[in-house]
Amino acid sequence: MPTEILMPALSPTMEEGTLAKWLVKEGDTVSSGDIIAEIETDKATMEFEAVDEGTVGKILIEEGSEGVKVNTPIAVLLEEGESADDIGTSSGGGEAKAEAPKEAKEEAPKADAGKDAAPAKAPPAPKSGDGDRIFASPLARRIAADKGLDLSAIKGSGPHGRIVKADVEDAKPGAKPAAAAAGDAPKAAAPAAAAPAGPSAEAILKMYEDRETEEVKLDGMRKTIAARLGEAKQTIPHFYLRRSAKLDALMKFRADLNKQLEARGVKLSVNDFIIKASALALQEVPDANAVWAGDRILKLKPSDVAVAVAIEGGLFTPVLKDAQQKTLSALSAEMKDLASRAKNKKLAPHEYQGGSFAISNLGMFGIENFDAVINPPHGAILAVGAGIQTPVVEDGEVVIRNVMSMTLSVDHRVIDGALGAQLLEAIVKHLENPMGMLA
Repeated sequence: MPTEILMPALSPTMEEGTLAKWLVKEGDTVSSGDIIAEIETDKATMEFEAVDEGTVGKILIEEGSEGVKVNTPIAVLLEEGESADDIGTSSGGGEAKAEAPKEAKEEAPKADAGKDAAPAKAPPAPKSGDGDRIFASPLARRIAADKGLDLSAIKGSGPHGRIVKADVEDAKPGAKPAAAAAGDAPKAAAPAAAAPAGPSAEAILKMYEDRETEEVKLDGMRKTIAARLGEAKQTIPHFYLRRSAKLDALMKFRADLNKQLEARGVKLSVNDFIIKASALALQEVPDANAVWAGDRILKLKPSDVAVAVAIEGGLFTPVLKDAQQKTLSALSAEMKDLASRAKNKKLAPHEYQGGSFAISNLGMFGIENFDAVINPPHGAILAVGAGIQTPVVEDGEVVIRNVMSMTLSVDHRVIDGALGAQLLEAIVKHLENPMGMLA
């Protein structure tokens, strides 16, 4: 029977997305692994691969459609011998009805089923021992029947555990299902965000009804940012630690390094040094390299440092993993690549999720100091201001130094005051003694 292609969940938090572009059209033949569409999530535009082979019989959701819920049928794939007449979904309006496939239709014999020329059909959709339907592609069911495989004993690798061709080709008769990993357990749906305090949208619109205004529609990214940061300020007990770092040694060291690296096309930024200093500090103060995990604290071994990147309409926080092990030039190249792809919304979820610590640098905009909001589940975020020529007293004399102000926002559930102070002190130590970062 025809196989429905469903709107995929391209990240753990995705509930809906925009079907940005179809890369196939009705009548095209596709194979498993072919890129068939581009899907926009709240954070990125991602390619969507086919997991079965067949012919695109009908496109149910037009490209450009917004707010398409995960698991909504977006197209129908036909096997050899099937035609568009086998599709029971109406073609009107481009909307798909998310009805469960009907077993009776799949079982119904064709009038010419006895003819030798009729193509082999997949066996009916099997059921597990407790009567639940086992989801498998028609091709997978047919191969399983030929090999004498019990589909209830095979773990599917397709979307939502669906059994596909590759699963049955590799399986042996009598194979037992692999034990489910702890991470495979179904997660409870996240509770809906509490209604924001303050006047309703209607009340605010009425307040400004006599003024000329322009209403800006919130896209998925802006909605996510609003929800997550609202949640962060309401649920995370922030406290703030402030220190300044003298950058004169770092600026001279950076200039010398960049002169030596010029032939390789490498130019280190102050931000690269801040990333490296933070990564090393997290190793030296390991209890601060931690995240809040609901009912426990999770301490990380590597220094996975997230860095805020401003893009049109919002921001990304791509994560530089194992930053403590990487050279300054490697961190610089990786950061440039991540920032470039972030601005084009081409980051994969694993590139902007995770980490225990974040950096938000507004110094390049002339901001002297500010307090950043922690990005859950991180334990802390470092807000970095501009380096400013400042009078400083050294050995009883007033001298002018390039001083950078920093504020560490800390989740008090994860990091106490003294621990946060140790972390910030370690960051300052590395920034003021930059040569040690090469050791």
